[in-house]
Amino acid sequence: MTSDNSGMPRKNIHAFWLFFPAASLFAALTVPLSIYSVLSGTGWPPGLLGAGHGHELIFGFALALIAGYTLGPQPGRVLTLLFVLWILARVSWVLAPESIAAQLLSPAFALMLARYAVPRFQAAKKWRNRIAGPLILLLCLLSVVFWLASNTLAASAPAILDSRQVLTTAIVGLLLLMTFIGGRVIAPAVAGTLEKRGIPLEARVQPHVEGTLLAILLLALLLSFLPVAAPAVGLLLLVAGFLIAVRAARWKLWHCRNRPDLLVLALGYLWLAAGAGASGLSLLKENDPVASMHLITIGALGTLSTSVMLRLAWQRARRMTPPIWQVVGIASGMAIAAVARLYAGNAPFLEPVALWLASASWSCIYGFVALQTILLFRDSQNRRK
Repeated sequence: MTSDNSGMPRKNIHAFWLFFPAASLFAALTVPLSIYSVLSGTGWPPGLLGAGHGHELIFGFALALIAGYTLGPQPGRVLTLLFVLWILARVSWVLAPESIAAQLLSPAFALMLARYAVPRFQAAKKWRNRIAGPLILLLCLLSVVFWLASNTLAASAPAILDSRQVLTTAIVGLLLLMTFIGGRVIAPAVAGTLEKRGIPLEARVQPHVEGTLLAILLLALLLSFLPVAAPAVGLLLLVAGFLIAVRAARWKLWHCRNRPDLLVLALGYLWLAAGAGASGLSLLKENDPVASMHLITIGALGTLSTSVMLRLAWQRARRMTPPIWQVVGIASGMAIAAVARLYAGNAPFLEPVALWLASASWSCIYGFVALQTILLFRDSQNRRK
């Protein structure tokens, strides 16, 4: 709580009301623009070509989601500073990725996000709850590593500084973060639902499985910097995918048929298992894992982020879960986008069609989520009046 010049208290603003619709709009626009920049032959916008596409979806879109989810209520001046910095970083990178502004603003936003988000997790008593802070810090620092890898001054640096490799590492970092936070969101919600029905859930926390997953994925993240360690990373991702599936199965989700919002969150969690397994298999076969990793960035991140955004907005604005048609719609749309993008990477002769299908489905879902969160924000403001 802060005060204005008259001494009257001013309420802090929930970060998700600002970052969720902005991140959704950015996601809805960025993907079709990136496909256009490649398939049209124009190379516009330049910031979405090649590794720039991955950079903006991870260090632009995903970090905005993290900001909305983790920052909580913040003073207006803090949110304004963060949001303006994020906007300037996105615009400068998309339009002029080689400019000094683009090179500096993106890591600057990541570091400032870490400055405000990471300390919020340090008060937790158990290490399993405190680990989210270091994970977010690690993902934010990868934005700086990407800058070092792509900066012209790093041309003479060791081969370990490769921007494509940094993006692969960042996707493993996202997998790790979503595995941890997803479990922290889904397990208590499922346990509460089953408790109301008189069904015990002994495997709610699963500390051994969770600890093993954290260790495996952290090791995979560190090894993913080294191209020669690709087979080891592949094996670790395969094991992680299996453990994620086991963890989800032990939540007894078949008893939650009356809660489609929870089932879709669980589906997003299972996309993590599919993405980790498929990416691990690709690495073991010495194939390019990019297509398989889209199961993580589209299937898992898309499903989990849209589900969480809608769920949180509906709960805050109307104290209810999202309507079934919205929940089913986002799950179906993201499944189409994920499968189409995977198919595009394995069927070159149909690649343009599959890419546009994946893009259209992705953009429609995020465009809808952006509109819905804006409308729900308006409802929440009207209720306060």
